[in-house]
Amino acid sequence: MKRSVADHAARFDEKASEYDDSKSDEYRACANLVIEHAAPESDETILDLGAGTGAIALSLASDAEAVIGRDISEGMMDEARAKAEERGLENVSFDYGTFREPDVDSVSVDIVTSNFAMHHLADHEKREAIDVIAALEPRRFVLGDVMFFGEPDPSEPFYDPSVDDPATVGTLADAFTDAGFSLTAVERVHDQVGVLVAERAEKQEP
Repeated sequence: MKRSVADHAARFDEKASEYDDSKSDEYRACANLVIEHAAPESDETILDLGAGTGAIALSLASDAEAVIGRDISEGMMDEARAKAEERGLENVSFDYGTFREPDVDSVSVDIVTSNFAMHHLADHEKREAIDVIAALEPRRFVLGDVMFFGEPDPSEPFYDPSVDDPATVGTLADAFTDAGFSLTAVERVHDQVGVLVAERAEKQEP
């Protein structure tokens, strides 16, 4: 991580009120794919990491039993909470949590989602985060993010080298596989934006 968690939180607190209006078409396409691939059952619980202003969590709430949003920015979560209240959604909540410390120890999580957040972590931190998520034993993890399908190009608008640290698709795929996931879908939105869907094998009854 090129900046501290507190620095990132402060940066997103500042832009929270304008965040939704600032997003690119590629970001929105990525979010739509994450929502589509998450596909929860009505009795399932979703953990949305880097929930931001709630784009993913709020969209999935009507299809799931519960959605737990975790983020480091109170400003972003305040926006998400206000939207949830406006829409009358009572099965979605937002609280502080990070990729490596999501603070859901007492909750059984079925699906994990994340959109445009993990790229703030260095590659070894991404691997640690994926290991933590795997330990929650979700059946599916849907990751939408800045990721490199080809050679990185800092002149593109999808990442800022001073604060972002995207990985190659291959690096992410290896991390998922090593954590016990199987990659079941790869969606390329742009040379530097995509969605990965990782599944865990169902537990066998003894």
